[in-house]
Amino acid sequence: MRELSLNVLDIAQNSVSANASLIEIELSENTSDKELLISVSDNGKGMTPEQVENVRDPFFTTRTTRKVGMGIPLFRFAAEMTGGRLEIESEVGVGTRVRAYFKTDHLDFTPVGDMTSTMISLITMNLHIDFVYKRKLDDKQFTVDTRQLKEILGDVPLNEQSIAMWIQQYINENSKQLTEV
Repeated sequence: MRELSLNVLDIAQNSVSANASLIEIELSENTSDKELLISVSDNGKGMTPEQVENVRDPFFTTRTTRKVGMGIPLFRFAAEMTGGRLEIESEVGVGTRVRAYFKTDHLDFTPVGDMTSTMISLITMNLHIDFVYKRKLDDKQFTVDTRQLKEILGDVPLNEQSIAMWIQQYINENSKQLTEV
């Protein structure tokens, strides 16, 4: 994939398919070590140890609509191309955590891309699921938690245009502030 945000979208869609009610997405960058961690965790149905091993294989999928599953293998490949790695922890009935570690100074590092659009898509198209998006850059961070937004907004849905635009603006502004000196 051309942007890591698309990998995140694909992995999060796996969490949606696993009937998760909470999906946590974290991007944590350490500029001095030139490392980026991307983590997607859910409380979905989880996987057996055998499924965890098989999910790294592009010719393994639990879907019945197609015979290949490229999300995890492509994410793993993107991490490993930079000298990083991919870790998967999962427990049936508890959930799954996928963590990819990247070396950001490597020639093959894929750009993060448009995480704002990824998060807006996930939030507005999956109103029955709560999302926590945490973005860290060294010692600075911000978090968007749909549970808090829903509590404040009451019956106003997160896909209402003005609310979605506010969330988009909030993520964009806070992302920009992270990179300002």
